[in-house]
Amino acid sequence: MTLTTTSRPGKPASGAVVPVLAFAGIVVAVMQTLLVPVVKDLPQLLQTSPSNATWVLTSTLLSGAVATPIMGRLGDLYGKRRMLTLSLAVMVIGAVVSALTSALLPMIVGRTLQGFAMGAIPLGIGLMRDMLPRERLGSAMALMSSSIGVGGGLALPAAALVAQNTDWHALFYGAAGLGVLAVVLTLLIVPESPMRAQGSFDLLGALGLSAGLVLLLLPVTKGSDWGWSSGTTLGLFGAAVVVLLLWGLLELRTAAPLVDLRTTARREVLLTNLASIMVGVAFYVVSLVLPQLLQLPASTGYGLGQSMVVAGLCVAPLGLTMMFTAPVYARLSARYGPKVTLITGLLVIAAGYGGGLGLMSAAWQTVITSVVLGAGIGLAYSSLPALIVGAVPPAETGAANGLNTLMRSIGTSVSSAVIGMVLANTAHTVGGVAVPTMRGFRVSFLIATAAVAVGLVLALCLPRPSRTSQLRASSQEEDNLARAEAALAGAAQPDPAGAEETLRGFRGRVLDAHGTPVARAKVTLIDRRGRQAGATWSAEDGSYRLAVPGQGPYVLAVRAAGHGPHASAATHGGDDRAVELDLCLPGETVTA
Repeated sequence: MTLTTTSRPGKPASGAVVPVLAFAGIVVAVMQTLLVPVVKDLPQLLQTSPSNATWVLTSTLLSGAVATPIMGRLGDLYGKRRMLTLSLAVMVIGAVVSALTSALLPMIVGRTLQGFAMGAIPLGIGLMRDMLPRERLGSAMALMSSSIGVGGGLALPAAALVAQNTDWHALFYGAAGLGVLAVVLTLLIVPESPMRAQGSFDLLGALGLSAGLVLLLLPVTKGSDWGWSSGTTLGLFGAAVVVLLLWGLLELRTAAPLVDLRTTARREVLLTNLASIMVGVAFYVVSLVLPQLLQLPASTGYGLGQSMVVAGLCVAPLGLTMMFTAPVYARLSARYGPKVTLITGLLVIAAGYGGGLGLMSAAWQTVITSVVLGAGIGLAYSSLPALIVGAVPPAETGAANGLNTLMRSIGTSVSSAVIGMVLANTAHTVGGVAVPTMRGFRVSFLIATAAVAVGLVLALCLPRPSRTSQLRASSQEEDNLARAEAALAGAAQPDPAGAEETLRGFRGRVLDAHGTPVARAKVTLIDRRGRQAGATWSAEDGSYRLAVPGQGPYVLAVRAAGHGPHASAATHGGDDRAVELDLCLPGETVTA
């Protein structure tokens, strides 16, 4: 798949871009978390049965799972900022719909619309990859990836406080207000990425993936209500397998698929996505167990008897610690690589759950567990987008990170179903009410530890990040350019006027951030092994021509005085033709 630049690049990125994108991620997390304090009261609030009330949560999960990879692909094709803004705007509409109703069906519609905001996470990561220099990209992606936990940790006590002291509809008004603020800040501060993937949107692939995900996640989330061995549950699982297999065959035969399964099947991408499921399981277990343990009455003999707000405050360090691990991750990853950081994070999570088994007798002990788990989950979550970005070409960043975010969501869904079943099966009845037991809590922690162990095995099987050439082409493009610098001194000059038009290679123009041609820019062709395959200089009109030695993927790295470096991934079919590819340099560099 070829990556191109738009003819009218957006404005250069400012230092406020990362905080704004991270804020958008936090808003998404707030949307997901805001109903947690009132989950047990939803049947009464909506005047419906408990089984019907669960659709309020299930609808958000399903729409988020469907929207995440689709919005990522649309962002690659039509602009990541545009799709990010659209995702947030749909969330705002959904929040307003939910705020204005107390009926079940409109509430489900509103929560379904809110689920579309999940696409903001991969879109934000894609924008960062397209705009930020190497030295800022690691910590920025870490913060964006961790924002889902940061927002959840901060929103839980705030939502509990609102739910206890005012009408519960205020939760949705607050989410809508935050969404509007995120949209405004995005439009004012975040420039549109000039990067575009060539091709068209795979509508049939999107419909197939949506159907497969709905058929898969419905029995996962509703299996405990329907019965895991019921005909409905087993039938939906079977239908999901059939639909996803047919969808996979379709994607393999599509020229511009929604998800490039050949890329997804690469060892580093596949193992990272499987590890993401395990991290998602580990993240959600603590979110399910600790609030219940804290709020159970002390008369049970093990409950900690805390209010909803205090319980939220005790779990809040989980998100805060995830936020503070972003700069730590950047330093660790810069020195040892994201694979080592992922392994470190998983080991810390294992230590948190292992220690948490003995730290359940006081509220302050749950805070310690939250801090340790937050540090581990923060490191693990921060590593995942870097591993994905390092394994896929820039043209597929949005879709690939969307799929990775979907894997995390599947992990949380599986965690919710399994832990819910464990707590229900180990509960005892007090006054006609099923109360979770300490045994159920400890079994849940052991399940999380087992998931971490599986994730650790997967992480250990990942190839060395240093062997991943695609990361060199994007977040580490400075290294590519520096390596080619010596050879560029003797590089060929631009083709003279009247040169032969037939070219097996790439041609186009080098443009600045305002679309103005850049003369005397150094353009280097780098093959899949990271070796220089050719070099030239742009002419006075910004034009360049580079021949290729054969078919395959390449990186065109460009540098010019007064501009930041840039690299674009492109593929040549090996035939006697020139692939048109304009190269857009970032804005002028500022020196101290």
